[in-house]
Amino acid sequence: MRSVITVILLTITLFINCSNVLAKDEGMGLQIEMLPWEKVNGILPKYSKFTVLDLETGKMFKVQRRAGNRHADVQPLTSKDTKIMKKIYGGEWSWKRRAIIVIHHDQWIAASMHGMPHGAGALENNFPGHFCIHFYGSTTHGTKSMDLSHKLMILKAAGNLQEYVDSADPYELINAYVAGFKQQDSSIISTISLQQIDWKEHIQSIENINLNSISMLPVEDLVNEISLQVPVEIEWMSNNSQRKYFNGNIYLYRFSPADAWKIDSIRFLKDSGI
Repeated sequence: MRSVITVILLTITLFINCSNVLAKDEGMGLQIEMLPWEKVNGILPKYSKFTVLDLETGKMFKVQRRAGNRHADVQPLTSKDTKIMKKIYGGEWSWKRRAIIVIHHDQWIAASMHGMPHGAGALENNFPGHFCIHFYGSTTHGTKSMDLSHKLMILKAAGNLQEYVDSADPYELINAYVAGFKQQDSSIISTISLQQIDWKEHIQSIENINLNSISMLPVEDLVNEISLQVPVEIEWMSNNSQRKYFNGNIYLYRFSPADAWKIDSIRFLKDSGI
């Protein structure tokens, strides 16, 4: 049901963003699928062409897969597609991850992309290289596990982010929370936060952020706890290139042992100075 609702919302978004309608040869998917990379690798072989739909803006552009064995290395199909992609990123290329839907014939597949041209490119598209699209189970070139930020964006695209947050342990939650700041994604942070806050000013003040350390207890020791303070070391770069540090606690609460953990954002923002 969640996926069906998401498709309805996306359809409304497409009408609102009428300048970016689906191409005639693209079908309207009945559901958004969170398919494993092993399966997507066969659905979208090398040189296949498909459409990318950005979840936040509703903007769409076409790409071609050119390479990649742990994820898809793709390029915008034309200069027009490159221009649309750059608009999605506010006019500047970025490593920030974004939740996307990959549309191929009648399939809508949850995915995540970054927006930084790198490496080689082969198409006449005014795009200096290629960029990467990750699907569930995709990994980066140098690791054997999913990149957390890509994973969160894929879950968001599939409508499964809330389910993930509701079942996460406190340490998974803190990592996801920091990743939300790293990607400047207010929806990820809001899903984890105890309080509802206008995040725009806070996330725009951070260019990059890293969780350098976290003190962990065995998860089984937390079964009956309803409050927790976790020592962390966080380092971030402000948008004016100042390096800052926070060595302190992140406070988490839940109403009962059966409920999901939430992070006290008001206290975190006050203590960290973010």
